[in-house]
Amino acid sequence: MTGLPLRLRSLYVAGVLGVCVALIASSTVIAQEKRNPFASIVRVDAEIPPDARTARGLGTSRVGSGIVIDDSGLVLTIGYVILEAMSVTVHDKEGQPVAAEVVAYDYDTGFGLLRAIRPLGIKAMAIGHSASVTASDPVVVADFGGLERAIPAMVVSRHAFAGYWEYLLENAIFTSPPHPNWGGAALIGPEGQLLGVGSLFVNNARTHNEQLPGNMFVPIDLLKPIFAELLTEGRSSGPARPWLGMFSADNQGEIVVTWVAPYGPASKAGVEPGDRLMSVQNLEVDNVPDFYRKLWKLGHAGVEVQLKLKRDGEPLNIVIKSADRYDFLLMKRSY
Repeated sequence: MTGLPLRLRSLYVAGVLGVCVALIASSTVIAQEKRNPFASIVRVDAEIPPDARTARGLGTSRVGSGIVIDDSGLVLTIGYVILEAMSVTVHDKEGQPVAAEVVAYDYDTGFGLLRAIRPLGIKAMAIGHSASVTASDPVVVADFGGLERAIPAMVVSRHAFAGYWEYLLENAIFTSPPHPNWGGAALIGPEGQLLGVGSLFVNNARTHNEQLPGNMFVPIDLLKPIFAELLTEGRSSGPARPWLGMFSADNQGEIVVTWVAPYGPASKAGVEPGDRLMSVQNLEVDNVPDFYRKLWKLGHAGVEVQLKLKRDGEPLNIVIKSADRYDFLLMKRSY
């Protein structure tokens, strides 16, 4: 679809969104309503200090998309684009860069919020309802490139997504075909409303075992109950989950430790890459999502976690004093 001429792409995308399309001479004109969803998506640039915890994995110069969600310049994006940033800019209606302040980062959902230091002259995108989104629903995925780079897509599944960085989204939205610039991209429904925020490219969008390239989106409904807290506190309230600083992956029926964060709780306790995870608090774990669910049921950040590992074929018991993920990140420079 990305290779189609703009005229055909405009017709297709506008049809999905229910926007009237008129042909004038040889060009396609999309009738503008009070809120044009494509105009609400802005470019986000973030500069990260070299000593940031996430600099190695995510880089020090990050570019993504953000969605204007109020008329004063509040921008919703995916959090990793702005995580530990020392400076952030967004682009206004004329495409000019405008400095922005990081308002919030929520580890549990993955959302990030920014506010431009001056009005952007851009109307907010209407917020939709993601609870009713199901497989086979037509959608449009769009980044800051607007209509020209928008991709008509289809929701292919709703299921749990487990990220190796101790992240679990129980009812993520998966679409196909994939958009090449997914970070912070808008998932737009047929009525032009925001249904989700782009997070990842995935190879298995439909099921865990089927190869179908696509994108994973954080459902917009997850923002609503924590929105006020993000604005006032910079994160969702409530006790923090226990964090180990241990990347894990499913591999042939086993959970393998793939990386250990330097100076993190697991590293201090002696966990090493290549270790096989057998149980948490004497409870066997079947896969990475099962591991996270059992880990988080143990209590809040600071709780001691007993892991049974296998290293070089030999059993090994390790006790880790968990921590709050936010305490490990260098957040003060971006708040």
